Amino acid sequence: MRFRTSISSPQTFFRIIQAIEKLQKKCIIKFSDTEMRVICNNDANEGGIQVWSVIKVDSVFTNYRIQSNANNEITVLLNAEALLSALKSASTTAETADGDDVVLKLAKKNDQAVLCFEINGTTRLGKSMRVSHDVKIEVMKPTDVASLKEPMCPDPDVHILLPPLQKLRTVVERLKPMSDVLAVSASHSGSLKLSISTDSVKLDTEWRNCTIPKMTREPTDRDDENDHDPGKHFPVLVSTRSFLKFLNSHVVSTTTIACICQRHCMILYVYVGDYADAGGVLTFYIPAIIDGDD
Repeated sequence: MRFRTSISSPQTFFRIIQAIEKLQKKCIIKFSDTEMRVICNNDANEGGIQVWSVIKVDSVFTNYRIQSNANNEITVLLNAEALLSALKSASTTAETADGDDVVLKLAKKNDQAVLCFEINGTTRLGKSMRVSHDVKIEVMKPTDVASLKEPMCPDPDVHILLPPLQKLRTVVERLKPMSDVLAVSASHSGSLKLSISTDSVKLDTEWRNCTIPKMTREPTDRDDENDHDPGKHFPVLVSTRSFLKFLNSHVVSTTTIACICQRHCMILYVYVGDYADAGGVLTFYIPAIIDGDD
């Protein structure tokens, strides 16, 4: 089993891990010939959010070499905070990188498997320096990897392009002290609403004329029904805290598409880079809170 690569974009890698680090202490990374997948699927994380990310190798790495008996795939479990710390050092030290200043490789030290970051840079006085970070990992067995399954969801009732996540985050931070439950709804006419409703306060924030992206799946009979009333809103209740955690991905996002499955979940696609030529996508699954009236 061998793995070695140069990190051509430490900042991108750092932002991806920064977006998911607050969800749970450990995450899974699966390296293959063409993709890196970052997964958070542990039910122990608060709110039950799952993340399934697919990042193109050439958007983050160069001189990429991987070899294993499992179809040239290596899947590891590691501490997200430790990985974030190593990537922060790589991003800071290699700001003037020429493509080979940060090397990532699989190694074993004192019988412990690690991802080793070797970072080359210069001091303020112009002297060469080399920094090494070891992140402890657990190499997962193929049988355990095979059991990883992305959530199955019904066809969404509506897709909508979200406003900049930083703006949404500002609004949700103000709503959080008022309610633990947030209603997110959207219509086929491009309206997006964030709402809270308690015994003491009812509040709606609306964005209009949001873009409705083209569907990539086959249309259903329900789509035809929805077209008769494009102003109809399709809501889902989610944890305010969970939605706010998702909004940490504003550090990555240039484009985010939300899909609402009423009374089931909210699926959010955060694109790494421009939508037309994205280097990858982080897919967040936020489960619905089922109201007693539903």
